[in-house]
Amino acid sequence: MTGIVVADDHEVVRAGFAALLDTQPDFTVLGTAADGAQAVRACRELRPDVVLMDVRMPGTDGIEATRRLLAGADPGAPGASGFLLKDW
Repeated sequence: MTGIVVADDHEVVRAGFAALLDTQPDFTVLGTAADGAQAVRACRELRPDVVLMDVRMPGTDGIEATRRLLAGADPGAPGASGFLLKDW
């Protein structure tokens, strides 16, 4: 089972991605976050395998949140490995 945290400042997007991912049999959404600071707290508490992180959020953005999550991490730990555009 792959644990996921979804971080996005738009509630509809956040809820939509979380609901869609939760329908997959090998995924489980562990939590959601409305900004980067919440994402960091959620990830430290919930220890997900994957974080779906919006880049542009008020306050702590997704890039800074990713930096904070990786600070002091094992040098072999994966970082941001890709991106998706919300605009189709």
